[in-house]
Amino acid sequence: MKKICFVVTSPLIIHFFFRNHFKVLSEEFEVYLVGNFSEEDVFSFSEYSIANICSISIYRKINLIHDLLAIVKLYKYFVKMDFDTIHSISPKAGLLSSIAGRLAGIKIRIHIFTGQIWASKKGIYRVFLKMFDKLIVINSTHILVDGRSQREFLINERVISNNSLILGNGSISGVDIRRFKSDSRLRKELRKELHIAEDTVLVLFLGRIKMDKGILDLVNAFKRLMEEKSDVFLLIVGYDEENMVSNISLLLKGHDRFFYYGPTSKPESILPAADIFCLPSYREGFGTSILEASCCKLPVICSDIYGLSDSVIDGTTGLKYEVRNATSLYKQLLKLVLNAELRKSLGENGHDYVVNNFSSDIISIEWLKFYRSLFFSKI
Repeated sequence: MKKICFVVTSPLIIHFFFRNHFKVLSEEFEVYLVGNFSEEDVFSFSEYSIANICSISIYRKINLIHDLLAIVKLYKYFVKMDFDTIHSISPKAGLLSSIAGRLAGIKIRIHIFTGQIWASKKGIYRVFLKMFDKLIVINSTHILVDGRSQREFLINERVISNNSLILGNGSISGVDIRRFKSDSRLRKELRKELHIAEDTVLVLFLGRIKMDKGILDLVNAFKRLMEEKSDVFLLIVGYDEENMVSNISLLLKGHDRFFYYGPTSKPESILPAADIFCLPSYREGFGTSILEASCCKLPVICSDIYGLSDSVIDGTTGLKYEVRNATSLYKQLLKLVLNAELRKSLGENGHDYVVNNFSSDIISIEWLKFYRSLFFSKI
């Protein structure tokens, strides 16, 4: 069997995006995994049909000494295992593994772009980070992108060429439509736990809590919404990566219509409780969380950025607003809060859109076809 080695920086990437892919790919290939893993992480992968797991410290932040050591360790491991291909996800994993793989003589080196940190940056920092992506492309033999709009953006920015590929209709993983679904029981349970009335319109943010996710825009828009509507509630779920929850609490001080839930490994148990899903991000590669929300029949409000144009059909599955504009976001929130029928129609349209285009089963088969084409036919 051909040997495929996936290289990542975080175990969360595997849990969130690859559980179904590994199951499908392992039926025809040997799947290996490299990343910055603890013993607990390795144990958590036991159900994923992985032939071997190697822990090598690949940090997300730039550190010249650590990064050079990681390249050396990756090089030695690649030479030892003689993989047929390596496949990286995330910028740092892509940069280090593509260099190490090229030095080790790995003939097929694949990287998938899932978003650009530099897209919302300016000046020398943008140029610096963009250069890293170009180095990934130079040292890779095949480039995948998880969305059409992102691919167009990268081509226009002269990072990638027209030879890059999108598997299926896009999305790195698709959505497990058996896992994410509307559930009245879960809705009642969570609302009871959080003391939220059934007729209260619950606005949900679920994702990494950081500045470039636009979280403060959402908070400011919701604060204004509360001044006009008493039957609204804001629920924020996710990892507080930049200690922003304390600032959010100060902005909403004195109000009892906000709750920080913390991180969750089971978003499918949270989403059904909401009435509106909001992603106010400044940059996204695709927006998988939007697909998951739509699969649960939630209407979506999101910023009008290139990475989200594939996951939301404006006016059909959700509403878009001008990025970084809290007033524009407030107007869209108010529109949905006031119109239950619009919420219902957008949610139902979104569910159908995901099921027909982004089921994880569909995307996994596209991954399988891609690897078959690499190994068993000319491309």
